[in-house]
Amino acid sequence: MKKNKIENYIWAYLMIGPLVIGLGIFYIIPFFQNFYFSLTNLGAFGNYEFIGMDNYEKLIRDAKMYKALKNTFMYVLFSVPFGISISIIIAVMLNSKIKGVTFYRVLYFLPAVTMPTAIAMVWKWLYNKEFGLLNQILLKFGIEGQSWLTNSNIALYAVIIVAIWASIGYNMVILLAGLQGIPKMYYEAAEIDGAGPIKMFFKITLPLLSPTIFFVSVMTFISSFQMFDLVFMMIGKNNPAFENTMTIVYYIL
Repeated sequence: MKKNKIENYIWAYLMIGPLVIGLGIFYIIPFFQNFYFSLTNLGAFGNYEFIGMDNYEKLIRDAKMYKALKNTFMYVLFSVPFGISISIIIAVMLNSKIKGVTFYRVLYFLPAVTMPTAIAMVWKWLYNKEFGLLNQILLKFGIEGQSWLTNSNIALYAVIIVAIWASIGYNMVILLAGLQGIPKMYYEAAEIDGAGPIKMFFKITLPLLSPTIFFVSVMTFISSFQMFDLVFMMIGKNNPAFENTMTIVYYIL
């Protein structure tokens, strides 16, 4: 009995061993290294000089850091709820029996497999003040075009729209998988009782999809705080709206 228990422990440690080693090498050790480097000053030829908490004191006194934090929280505040809500609606629509549903699923998923650089360049052209497609459409309705990426008041929201558009495909696929895991008998029973599509959505779909929504929310929340590439490609440091769009990751780098 004792021998079997020891064997079980050995096999358990062998199974989790690769994961623990990977976490240690790629996450835990780099975390402590970065913390140590934050207490030093990089000198010539890669030499480090220990300076204690000086870097953190400079960080606290830097007004740009607080501006970057504000921009990041604004980005998360808008991109997470709106992005997930739109993804849920699209996933529900693509889970129904409509003609060409496979084509639409592929179409919505394409941004998820597209390089952020390509996405930024395309949207930068769409937002262009002089010949951008968005302003051209507005002119057709007699509305004056905007400087979407250089106006400090709207540049952040323009980037948020792109980020939401780019995240819909990935979230939609995960939510679609969650929807397909809901037993059809619940909907059939609700339909017999006379429940309509809206009532079934709020009484059946949302409650049973809540674990998937929670997972998507956490992943979107984390990726939103790591926002960098779209701001780097679409705004740039020479842009007059840079300080109003700079995220905390951009500030650190």
